[in-house]
Amino acid sequence: MRKALRTMALLTFVGLAINVVAYAGNDNTAKATSAANAWLKLVDDGDYEGSWQHASTLFQDNVGIDAWTQKVAAVRGPLGPLLSRKLIDSHTATSLPGAPDGQYAVMHYQSSFKSKQSAVEIVTSMLDKNGEWRVAGYFIE
Repeated sequence: MRKALRTMALLTFVGLAINVVAYAGNDNTAKATSAANAWLKLVDDGDYEGSWQHASTLFQDNVGIDAWTQKVAAVRGPLGPLLSRKLIDSHTATSLPGAPDGQYAVMHYQSSFKSKQSAVEIVTSMLDKNGEWRVAGYFIE
């Protein structure tokens, strides 16, 4: 009987530990998604300098503010205003090609713009040096 109780207690503890780890992952994903959504709002509003300023240190170290504002204006400008955006997929990673190891969340959004009915925006957020989730990458397909 005591052995059964210990086994049950151990299984309960393991189950609780798994739930805590899953919850922590979900919390990070929620924070990463929230950071991506706030950052996308800056881009949607044409505040390209603001989007650079709110991007990750890695992003800023690899793309200067002038280069970023020129590139994003050239890509987003022709698309016109955002009509809709829906998160369709997200996953976390600790390693991404061409990036240092860290905590990342990659989100795919199905988006529609005035001049492009269907697009997929890929936003990568990372846990930055200051402990905040910030955007480290942006791509439109």
